[in-house]
Amino acid sequence: MNESGNSTINGEHLIKIRVFASVTSFVLLAFFNLVIDYTILSEDRLRSQARFVLLFHLLVSGLIYFGLSSTFYLLIYLEVAMSGSCCLILLMFLMMSGSTILLTLTVMAVDRYLAICHPLKYSSFCTPCKIWILSSMTWVVSAVIPLILVSQHMRKEPSQMFTSCSISNFRSSDSMKHTSKILLICICTVLILFSYYKILVEGKRIGVLNRRNKRARSTILMHGVQLAVYIIPTFINFILQQVAHARKLDESTKTLFEVLNFAFFSLAQCISPVIYGLRKEELWELTSHKFPCFLWDFKGTLELVRTTLLLPTKSSSPASVQTCPEVLTLVSEETTGKCIE
Repeated sequence: MNESGNSTINGEHLIKIRVFASVTSFVLLAFFNLVIDYTILSEDRLRSQARFVLLFHLLVSGLIYFGLSSTFYLLIYLEVAMSGSCCLILLMFLMMSGSTILLTLTVMAVDRYLAICHPLKYSSFCTPCKIWILSSMTWVVSAVIPLILVSQHMRKEPSQMFTSCSISNFRSSDSMKHTSKILLICICTVLILFSYYKILVEGKRIGVLNRRNKRARSTILMHGVQLAVYIIPTFINFILQQVAHARKLDESTKTLFEVLNFAFFSLAQCISPVIYGLRKEELWELTSHKFPCFLWDFKGTLELVRTTLLLPTKSSSPASVQTCPEVLTLVSEETTGKCIE
């Protein structure tokens, strides 16, 4: 009886952690969406560039994901009764928004690869209209897997009333869900690694990426960290499930690690695209000009990060950078270096 009571109490605490992490991430990301997205949409030169359009799309997708995640865990915590169809719809859009984030990150990596390694084809293909259409298509692609899973569940189990909306109510498609998630992440990871490998090779070839150019190397490292905070959590959960399935980890410990994994990476995911976006000098200058009061303290934080990483400030950039063709300085989208004849 005591063990059952302790289990219930621990379960409530773990749900509270999920609710707190998802709501906090949603509130933080909502604020930065307001600031950064307004800046991008209000400037023609920003909303016509692929990197800023994709950043806008990444922030919006993250906001939708954390908004749905907050709703989902609040429903579980409050034990709200709802029909199976409503729960399915909520879970479907939750999976869609999560997949869209991963697909957007993949498109961002491929976009940088094309801009650096194939600049002529890139400039002719990436018109503003095509950029917005392509970013919107990620939602269509990300809907494929959730729709298959939902249709599979609907065939196996009729719609019913649940005491609370939870993933555990839909075990019929568990195997396919985990397989499709791992497959999607692996495909996106391979594309991302290939893109950055080719960028590194091209950067070394043209002389932009070298030992003296610490900003280029630090920026690429930051891009890697940003991608990692989205990809690593799924692999951690997968490993935990395999270890628990082998009976080397009890269910309560597995659940605890899953919750801590969710809480830590949720906060990292909501901050990561903000730091990535505001490191772009063009976006930073326009954002700080439009919102000087809100971003004053945040600017100091970014400058501290910049100093810690030994990144040169804009005023200390070599004058030769101004004469370089734009494509030669795109290795990190803000890379400084020497022009190669």
